[in-house]
Amino acid sequence: MEFQPIILPAGQWDALQASYAAPPRAYHHFGHVRALLQHAQWVAAQAPWQQPREVYLAVLYHDAIYESGRKDNEARSAELAAEAIAQWLPEQDIDVARVRELILLTARHGSLQPGDVDDEAALFLDCDMAILGAPEAVFDAYDRGVAEEYAGSVPAFLYRAGRRRFLRNLARQPRIYLSDLFHQHFDAPARANLLRVAGS
Repeated sequence: MEFQPIILPAGQWDALQASYAAPPRAYHHFGHVRALLQHAQWVAAQAPWQQPREVYLAVLYHDAIYESGRKDNEARSAELAAEAIAQWLPEQDIDVARVRELILLTARHGSLQPGDVDDEAALFLDCDMAILGAPEAVFDAYDRGVAEEYAGSVPAFLYRAGRRRFLRNLARQPRIYLSDLFHQHFDAPARANLLRVAGS
């Protein structure tokens, strides 16, 4: 079952999916969102989310604006989410500040430690990073997809150096995942993937 604590109006849903198609994306497309929703459902099966609607909307909008090489994708996505909530869900009493906070936190992947965020934010962020602990073939497809997205905006040698540095930094962290749940289930395969691709 897919995690869906709120039904979006058809117009909002169509606009959201259109945003994930522009520019063309090799990884950060709506399939990535669907994967996060599956992880959010898996989390919900362990213990209910405290703010399920806010988490759901943050998942939906966290990469709604994505242009490789830009530093403000998360901020622009958070703003788009706030605008969409105001336009389409004005009577739903959504905690817009929380949705914005969760989306903005995704800009800090790799720099946060357990305790830097609350438990629910940790689980949300770990859903976004679960791909690191995917089976090898799935991880490799993700890695190729991200590289393809950057191909037109960053010289290949700079991309490879930056990407390897990012993945190595993750592998060197005492914990890759912020929550105990994801740490227990995904840390070992994530480390194996990171070390295989980026080295130690």
